[in-house]
Amino acid sequence: MDNHICRILLVEDDQALRFIIKDNLEQNNFRVDVADDGEEALNLFSSAEHAIVVLDVMLPKKDGFTVAKEIRKTDNKTPILFLTARSMTEDKITGLTIGGDDYITKPFSMEELILKIKIFLKRSEVYPRNQAQQKHDEYKIGKYTFIPDELSLVFDGKHKRLTLKEAELIRLFANNPNKVLDRSEILNNVWGADDYFLGRSLDVFISRLRKYFKLDPDIKIQNIHGIGFRFHLKK
Repeated sequence: MDNHICRILLVEDDQALRFIIKDNLEQNNFRVDVADDGEEALNLFSSAEHAIVVLDVMLPKKDGFTVAKEIRKTDNKTPILFLTARSMTEDKITGLTIGGDDYITKPFSMEELILKIKIFLKRSEVYPRNQAQQKHDEYKIGKYTFIPDELSLVFDGKHKRLTLKEAELIRLFANNPNKVLDRSEILNNVWGADDYFLGRSLDVFISRLRKYFKLDPDIKIQNIHGIGFRFHLKK
């Protein structure tokens, strides 16, 4: 994906940090819309298509969690990257639970932030927005149909919209049914790295997927203690 056509929504109320992030992103040929409160962020999001939302948690008017919830009511495809304080571990888990895709902790280096953004943009190419580019491949998973190009999980004709990370995780499991996948393998495939906090992220996403697949008793996501997970499909 060519950076210069990518539009990023940056939501940060710290003026100095906002300026630094915007400047660095523009130096990397991204187009950046900025907001310093939650209400402005939602207005900007609805007025243009963005490749990714970089969203601070602590914001005036509407906090980052509220903004993310509002976005996810209508859009499950745009990745949301939360900016969180290093001490606020629960913020990270909460952000992922309500539909965030990843987080980065303050203080962070610009190189780290830009790398995360580029990883998201590269992965987004696997799930193109352009209908003409979609391959429309489908996976039959028990009583479910998984349509990765549409970020959709279908049961009995009802579509569950997925986030990009949820779809990546389901695809990984669907391609490896009944196989034990270690945590490191999953994290590196879906998040591109393996660390403690990403491990916590994985646990949140596993809980989500268990809820999504609960209508089919023949599907289980088994925790293999000390190793990882098995996506068990009854044959």
